[in-house]
Amino acid sequence: MDVDLRDLRYLVAVAEEANFTRAAARVFVSQPALSKQIRALERRLGFDLFDRTPRGVTLTAQGAELLPTAREILERWDRAYPRAQTIGRQLTLVVGMQTAVGRDLQRRAITRFRATAPDWTVSLRLVGWSDPTAGLADASSDVGIVWLPIPLDGLGTRVLRREARGVMLPEGHPLADRDTIAFADLLDEPFVALPSAAGSLRDHWLAIEARDGHPVRIGAEATGADETFEAIASGLGVALVAAGNAELYRRPGLVYRPVDGLAPAELAVAWRSDDTRPATALFVDCLTGH
Repeated sequence: MDVDLRDLRYLVAVAEEANFTRAAARVFVSQPALSKQIRALERRLGFDLFDRTPRGVTLTAQGAELLPTAREILERWDRAYPRAQTIGRQLTLVVGMQTAVGRDLQRRAITRFRATAPDWTVSLRLVGWSDPTAGLADASSDVGIVWLPIPLDGLGTRVLRREARGVMLPEGHPLADRDTIAFADLLDEPFVALPSAAGSLRDHWLAIEARDGHPVRIGAEATGADETFEAIASGLGVALVAAGNAELYRRPGLVYRPVDGLAPAELAVAWRSDDTRPATALFVDCLTGH
């Protein structure tokens, strides 16, 4: 039976927190997504790892047998991986992104960074929306350019831009001829949603906070921008997008309209709080203009 490191991290987090909600915050996923992953792991193993009660969760005998080994594997990996990173990319800073950033942000930041740290290179990588931390959670990125909100345990953030949220519609949609759309007129529309693993970020782009309990209709789920706009063009739903992204992702057959009644979206730079390397702090400063 093969398991991956993510499974082991989930097992250890739930065992130590004795609570799925707290464990989910610790590993940067939503509580439903964590519960689903643990159930899937239990099915693959062929036995339960946890006894679930109204007061919380406790390890089964099988789970207790596996826990010390899981901890040991993770501890050894977490010691070895940073050393391997140093050997393989000692002077490379990996910047994770959930969408194209544009707005002249990363170009100016990279120019400043190279001028100050000429021995370093910057590697940009696109991370799916199922990881709202853009690779910070599993340390595959050093810095993330992310949309808030994200789980903040162990992360630092600075807001880069605040932009209005509008809606992307197919060209022939009945609301497409309006200059501005009230969010109340979108309540019954099917939406293209981020994956459930995106947690609070998914809720933000569905504007759960503005629905006053009105249920959401999910027309499709998408793991990235291209999937989202393809789903909209196919008539599967509409989607909220930041005003700046509407400019970046202009597509034939789609129209963007401002929406009244929504708080703005926040684009931010994020980093791991325990990452004290000068290069990381320098890149953050270059992004924010400090």
